[in-house]
Amino acid sequence: MKPIEENGTAWRYRTTENEWTAITPSDISAPFPSGRSYHCITSDGVDEIYIHSGCPEQGLLSDVWMFDLVKKSWTELPSAPDPGRGGASIAFLNGKLFRMNGVDGKVEQGGALAVYSIKDTSWSTILRLPDGIHGPEARSISTLLPLSIQDKSYFLTMFGERDPSSLGHAGAGKMLIDVWAFCTESNLWLKVETRDGPVARRWFDADIVKGKDAKDEVVVHGGLGEDKERMGDACTEMGNLGESTCQDGNGLQ
Repeated sequence: MKPIEENGTAWRYRTTENEWTAITPSDISAPFPSGRSYHCITSDGVDEIYIHSGCPEQGLLSDVWMFDLVKKSWTELPSAPDPGRGGASIAFLNGKLFRMNGVDGKVEQGGALAVYSIKDTSWSTILRLPDGIHGPEARSISTLLPLSIQDKSYFLTMFGERDPSSLGHAGAGKMLIDVWAFCTESNLWLKVETRDGPVARRWFDADIVKGKDAKDEVVVHGGLGEDKERMGDACTEMGNLGESTCQDGNGLQ
C-alpha cells in the first residue's frame, strides 16, 4: 500500500473556525519524514509534535522526528530501538518520549518500554516480562497514555491486537480487552480491574480529559471489534480506574 506523500506538511484543525489549514515546512529543501501509514504521534502539549515508526511503501520504520510548530521545521532524532514496526504507541511525559508495542511485520512486540531523553538525546529500555502477570502481553494498534492518579504519574496501555491475521491488514487477529498501568516511580506494571468497560478492540482512539474534581479520565472512542465491524461508541474510564461509563455512538463512524 502506497502512503500519501505531502512532503512534510502537517494539518491543523481550528475548533473555533471549524476548518483545516495546512502547515508547510518553512524550508521546503530541508529533510522531512517520508509518507507512511500505521505510525504514531504525540506532542509536548505546547509546540512540538513527535512522529515515530510506521509503514512506508516497502518495509518498516523505527525513525523519530520532531516538528516545531513555531519554526515550522522538522528535526530528525535518534531512531528508537529496533525492530522497525507499525502500530506502535508513543507518549510524552516530563521531557521524555516513551515507546512500546507494535508489530514488526511478523509478530507483535512487547515487554520493552523504550525511553528517549530529549535532554540527553539517548534511548534506554525498561524490560518486563510480557506474560500478562508481570506486564502486558505483546500487542499492536493499542494506546499509551500518560495520566496522574493520586499525584503519581502513570502510563496506561489497553486493548489492541495480538497474533496478527495471515491476511495482514485485511484480517483480524486476537483482540485484547485488558488494561495496564505503569508506575513511573516503581517502574512496575499493575493490571487494572475495570467494571462494565468497553469491549475488546483495535484501531481505536483514546485520550486523557479532566473529569470530576479535575481528575484525569480516559476516553475511548471507536475502533474495530473482533467481528471486524467499526464501532462508534464512546467510553470513559474514571480517574480511579474502577468505574466505566459507555454510550452507544450509532452513526459516529
